[in-house]
Amino acid sequence: MSAIDQLFTQLRASKKKALMPFITAGDPSIETTEAVLRNLSAAGADLCEVGVPYSDPIADGPVIQASYQRALDQGFRLQSVFDMGKRVASDVTMPRVTMVSYSIIHRVGTEAYVKRAIEAGYVGAIVPDLLVEEAEAFSKVCEDADFNLIQLVTPTTPKERQVRIANSSSGFLYYVSVTGITGERTKLPPDLQESVQWLRGQTDLPICIGFGISGPETAATLAPVADGLIVGSAIVRRIAESNGTEDAVKKVSEFVGELRTAIDAA
Repeated sequence: MSAIDQLFTQLRASKKKALMPFITAGDPSIETTEAVLRNLSAAGADLCEVGVPYSDPIADGPVIQASYQRALDQGFRLQSVFDMGKRVASDVTMPRVTMVSYSIIHRVGTEAYVKRAIEAGYVGAIVPDLLVEEAEAFSKVCEDADFNLIQLVTPTTPKERQVRIANSSSGFLYYVSVTGITGERTKLPPDLQESVQWLRGQTDLPICIGFGISGPETAATLAPVADGLIVGSAIVRRIAESNGTEDAVKKVSEFVGELRTAIDAA
């Protein structure tokens, strides 16, 4: 049983929902990213998604796109994510996954990427641009290493394809709440609950909802529907607006605490 499997088993037993912040590695510096990461668990996060900056955005909205570009302009390299993972391994016990383009994984080599990620303390990867038709080989590599391959389902994904994606995924399914790119929103689709409930009947995997969660109110609305919530742009924006590392840690920790309170109350 992977670390993510263990986490969701524990959360379900205690009737809690997972809170997963997203942070961009290297924005505005890898030192700030590391400091924020070290404080997330105490603030109320259950696991963390670390974004690997990439020059060609896949489904990222303007806030995350800008954070990726800032990190790349600062000289970010993939090894920075792995080095940071090793530095925090003894202190950060919550599961950590990378959000990474498959083109990066392919360039490194599937087995090599998984090996390096595991050595750095990561337990899985969210791969938004991996087609289900091409996922079988990488899914097998991940399965053999007990490394979770987390894939995305969108509102426009045909139902038969949703099932195929679920069958080649592990850890949890990332359910994209809206059609379009990442970003904070005040309204979400009215049929979201029905769509997630249908998918829940097709798989035993936990379903985590991301895209569009702007604050405690949105989180409270979605908490009863999902097994977990992923919050990205709202956190990345707070880091971008911060005045130094200490302020970034404070702003993110306070916001994550507010999300935690809202999710638990819901």
